[in-house]
Amino acid sequence: MPIHPTAVVDARARIAETAEIGPFCVVGAEVEIGERTRLMANNYLEGPTWIGADNIFFPYSTIGVASQDLKYKGERAETRIGDRNRIREFVTIHRGTEGGGLVTSIGSDNLLMTYCHVAHDVRIGSHVILGNSVGLAGHVVIEDWVDVSPFAGVHQFCRIGKHAFVGPYSIVKQDVMPYSLTSHKPELAVFGANAIGLERRGFGKPVIEALQTAFRLLTRAGLNTSQAIERIRAEAPHYPEVDEVIEFIRASERGVIK
Repeated sequence: MPIHPTAVVDARARIAETAEIGPFCVVGAEVEIGERTRLMANNYLEGPTWIGADNIFFPYSTIGVASQDLKYKGERAETRIGDRNRIREFVTIHRGTEGGGLVTSIGSDNLLMTYCHVAHDVRIGSHVILGNSVGLAGHVVIEDWVDVSPFAGVHQFCRIGKHAFVGPYSIVKQDVMPYSLTSHKPELAVFGANAIGLERRGFGKPVIEALQTAFRLLTRAGLNTSQAIERIRAEAPHYPEVDEVIEFIRASERGVIK
């Protein structure tokens, strides 16, 4: 396998023959790197960490290091990363803690832009884009196909539902509803469905219009959440995506941004 002579690789690391370890990388014990994954240069990885196939880590990313949580006492915890992810410069991904299930996990086909921080026990799905300098605090859940714009910050234990779009500089303190467009203008609020993103991913106009009706009732009709859900069931066309929004709201422990 191509390992640059300046790289430091622990003998207990498991690296696929087609993986590439670039100059000045440090790969610790119990790190497993899959087929065709490339560490470009100056990457630092600690284990236990499992990384799948066809990922690319741009220079100066730091993966699997100990949590910044003051409750972390060195317990064995993991980092798991899927396939075909692009991890850009200076991204930091911390392993899990006992209080969060002992694992930080990232799915496949994600783009984490420069200076993103993924804290302990975060769970990121697949097809997610995190813009430059996005900060995810501990225990955050990001579902599939989410787009978080640059310089946004997400509070501990928040959840962002699938296909949601979060605008730049947003401070997320509650859960973000799936399929929504949520941004500051001037305060954090929902501005309807993520119509452009949904169109790009093949959702039909009737589904998007049904979601727009649901979000209008939730955010602009002067109703409390229970009343809005009743109106949605009565007035919005029945689609699984609308049901998913309602179920997401019901399952939320922090409340949702409206």
